[in-house]
Amino acid sequence: MSPQAPKTLPERATRVRYLVIVFAVALAIVTYIDRVAMSVAMPFIARDLHLSTEERGLIMSFFGWGYALFEIPGGYLGDWLGPRRVLMRIVIWWSTFTAATSLAINGGMLLITQFLFGAGEAGCFPNLTKAYTIWLPRRERIRAQGITWLSARWGGAFTPLLLVNIIPAVGWRHSFQIFGCVGVIWAVAFYFWYRDDPLQNPSLNAAERDLLQREALTLTKHEHVPWSKIVASRQVWMLCWQYFCLSYGWYFYITWLPTYIREGRHVALITSGWLGILPLFCGGLGNPASVAIATRIYRRNGSIATTRRIMAYMGFTGAAGFLVLSTFLSDPVAAMVSIGVASFCNDLVMPGTWASAMDIGGKYAGTVSGTMNMCGNIGGALTPLVIGYLLKWSNHNWNLTFYVSAVIYMMGIVFWYFLDPVTPLDPESESA
Repeated sequence: MSPQAPKTLPERATRVRYLVIVFAVALAIVTYIDRVAMSVAMPFIARDLHLSTEERGLIMSFFGWGYALFEIPGGYLGDWLGPRRVLMRIVIWWSTFTAATSLAINGGMLLITQFLFGAGEAGCFPNLTKAYTIWLPRRERIRAQGITWLSARWGGAFTPLLLVNIIPAVGWRHSFQIFGCVGVIWAVAFYFWYRDDPLQNPSLNAAERDLLQREALTLTKHEHVPWSKIVASRQVWMLCWQYFCLSYGWYFYITWLPTYIREGRHVALITSGWLGILPLFCGGLGNPASVAIATRIYRRNGSIATTRRIMAYMGFTGAAGFLVLSTFLSDPVAAMVSIGVASFCNDLVMPGTWASAMDIGGKYAGTVSGTMNMCGNIGGALTPLVIGYLLKWSNHNWNLTFYVSAVIYMMGIVFWYFLDPVTPLDPESESA
């Protein structure tokens, strides 16, 4: 009797696909460094260019308007042309206008550079979402979103500490020139490595190719975007409105926060840099915490939709509650800790929101997430503008601005109640 041949173990899939997450993380960090740089530098810019409170709010809002207005075109181009070429254009464009901020000699020039910076950056996260939809199986996408947004928040979190040391050394103008160069390096590296069809990457073994084959075949096809279906979809509208509410409250952290710490709480420059870390640092922690908590909830109820709603209810309620709590705390450190917890709660909503955009969008994930991000950034663009006028009308009563944000946060719960976060617009685009 001949001996039995040893059993052949199934081939284990390589992990080449995770390099997409590495590139996304790096870009998310660069993105938020460039965004937060303006809010930290604004007191110095305002002093040099003699800007009023209302002008400062208007300038910071112009980034949001440029970003919002070009989100849908940026997401659509990702669906049509693929993320590779579109992200190359996006990153080089915004890096150019980040550096161009250093040339501003008056408020008008800052308005133009901020608007063009925002327009250039538009489509960044929808195209990263599109890349995730192509390169990652569904079960890995929400974790990837959590990692990405943690990195984005932490990139922004440490920017104040970085800039309060760089600006006194080289000035705010040279600081923007330095940050503008970083994005160009990322764009070149990404363009040479990334492929819109993951199956074209020779480093994938057969097991990983099998894992990604269905996504590659269905989601890389450049088909006509069903605009009428998107516009008529209650899912898309609810997704957009809840993100409007989420972004309105959150934009305070990357616009007026440094001014609030220094002028509203009368904290010194270096100390303000350390305190300014808290909200975005805590927000970053909210993303992996959201994934971990959602995983436990899902194991108990077995419903992705219910799990995402629970996380949204928790997040919006906590963000509103701790923001209001901060207004009752006289100690600056205690108040900033409360605001940090509010930011943490804000980001409990983020992974589920972007995963919902991927699930609802399917092969149109770039367009749907771009539409959602456009509405969110309209809310974000309104934040610095509204706060500027509220401060003027209320004789710099910062508490009023927090109460308005808390009310808008609570409205987000209503929109999540009516949102179906899992059913795709096109059932054929649903992936296993």
